[in-house]
Amino acid sequence: MAILERLVTLKSPAQIEKMAVAGRLVADVLERLGREVRPGIATIELDAIAEEMIRAVGATPSFIGVPGQGGPYRHTLCISIDDEVVHGIPSRRRIADGQIVSVDAGAIVDGWHGDAARSWIVGEVPTAAAKLVETTRRALDAGIAAAQPGRHIGDISAAIEDVALAEGYGVVRSFVGHGIGTEMHEEPQVTNFRTGHRGRRLEPGLCLAIEPMFMLGGHEVRLKPDGWTVVTRDGSLAAHWEDTVAITADGPRVLTRA
Repeated sequence: MAILERLVTLKSPAQIEKMAVAGRLVADVLERLGREVRPGIATIELDAIAEEMIRAVGATPSFIGVPGQGGPYRHTLCISIDDEVVHGIPSRRRIADGQIVSVDAGAIVDGWHGDAARSWIVGEVPTAAAKLVETTRRALDAGIAAAQPGRHIGDISAAIEDVALAEGYGVVRSFVGHGIGTEMHEEPQVTNFRTGHRGRRLEPGLCLAIEPMFMLGGHEVRLKPDGWTVVTRDGSLAAHWEDTVAITADGPRVLTRA
């Protein structure tokens, strides 16, 4: 851990402002997609909307070219439906009434990344599904509220896990939040569960992608044959929320909300 800690770079106020530009773009993309998600639309159509918005302002999608078991990623968004936790691949599959749709978006502006995710319910869904989505959103807010200077990564993890434990939800162990800056994935890791360690101290200039992933069932997941899509092992529903957050002397600053 000590070796990895040395790789963490703190951002200056000017650099955080550059990240905020990327973050606002991602927020705008997700706000638009929230209006477009509806029964009948194909996930590849949502991907095309996002790519057009990002490239129209001279920015670059963060996810295209990211290496993985399924080869370099080829799309602007990750779109995960129902039991898909993260990294669902856009396709001609059409969204249906009663589904949970989680969309993860990232953009690079002048070399700096913004990264965020939202989960939406489409039409009429069971109460349990709607509650899962709302609770995961509340967990993100709890994690952000815990991201105060002088505290530790473990405080963020505990705040998120407490929300899940109160509802009996499974918390993904294999995929976690992360540092972010000129690379989309930087140290430190930000787990959504307690690890028994306090983790890195939160200092002004540290930028994090905080992203709770909750499931109605257990915490185990599996990777589909496409090498990208992660699904719940027991087939239960999942939800995913994420924001890019900068630690400042005055507290957490969310960079990916309008």
